[in-house]
Amino acid sequence: MGNAFGVASMLTWAAGFPAAEILLESWPPLTLITARFMIAVAILVPVWLLVDGRAAVFGARWGRGTLMGGICFGFGAYLLLLAQVYTDPVTVALIASASPIAATLIEMVTGQRRLRRNFILGLGASVVGGYVAIGGSGLSPDLSLGALCAVASSFLFCLGSFAAVRDFPELSPVGRSTITLAGGCIMTALLLLGAHLAGFEMRPSRAVAGDQMGLLAIYAVAGMALSQVMFIASVGRLGVAVASFHINATPFYVMLIMLALGAVWSWPQAIGAAIVGLGVLLSQRHSTLRRPPARPKG
Repeated sequence: MGNAFGVASMLTWAAGFPAAEILLESWPPLTLITARFMIAVAILVPVWLLVDGRAAVFGARWGRGTLMGGICFGFGAYLLLLAQVYTDPVTVALIASASPIAATLIEMVTGQRRLRRNFILGLGASVVGGYVAIGGSGLSPDLSLGALCAVASSFLFCLGSFAAVRDFPELSPVGRSTITLAGGCIMTALLLLGAHLAGFEMRPSRAVAGDQMGLLAIYAVAGMALSQVMFIASVGRLGVAVASFHINATPFYVMLIMLALGAVWSWPQAIGAAIVGLGVLLSQRHSTLRRPPARPKG
C-alpha cells in the first residue's frame, strides 16, 4: 500500500509541473506559490475535520507544526519554484537524484535506517533511473543558482515529511499534511507581504481568467494537497528514504501528461521509470527500518 501511495503521490505532483510552467508566464513565483498554499490548505482543513474530528484539529500542536512546515515546506516549495524558473531542465534531474540521497541521510542520522546491500543497490538504481529518465543530459557541471535551490528544496522536503510522520503520530496523513502545509502558507504569505512592502510588483501581469484558475486548481489541489497527503501516507508505511525513490519516476509521469497534451513518447523516460521501479523493489527486500517510539503529546 505504501508503494501505491508513492506512485499516486508522484502522479498528482507531476500534474503540477506543466500547470506551473504556464502560470509562471504571468505570475511572480512568490505570488504563485502563496496562492498554491492558500488553496491547498483551504481544501485540506475541512477534510481534516471530517477525518480526525474537531478535538484532533483544535488540540494539535499547531506551534510546532506551523514552524516546521514554514521552514521545510514553505521555504522549500518557494526554492523549488525558483529552481524551475532558473533551470527547468536541470530542476527535475536534481530533484530526482538528490531526494533519495537526502532522505537516506536523514534516516541514517536519526538512527532509523541501517544500510544493507539491497537498499544500497536500490538507491543506486533509483538515482540511475532518474538520470536515464532525462535522457542522460541536462546535468551541467556548473552548480547554478537554480541547481542549488533544487538541492536545498529536496533536503527540506524530505526533512519536513520525515518530521511530520515522526512528530505527529496521533494524526492521520491528512492531519499531518494540513498542519505542516498551513505553516508553509504562513511563511510564504509573510514573504509575499514583505516583498510587497519593499516595493516589488507581486500581482500577475495579466488578468486572472478561467483558464488560469483551472491551472491553479491543478497546481494547488492535485500538485500539492492530494500529492502531499499521499506522500505522507507513503512515508508512514515505507520510511522517507524508500518513499522518496518514487520521486525519481516523476519525469516519466510528466511525459505521460505531456503525451496526452500532444507531446511524443520518450523511451529514455520510460526506461528510467522502470529502473526506478526496480530500485524500489530492491530497497525493500530485507529492509531494516527502525521506528522510534511515539513522542508524547504536548
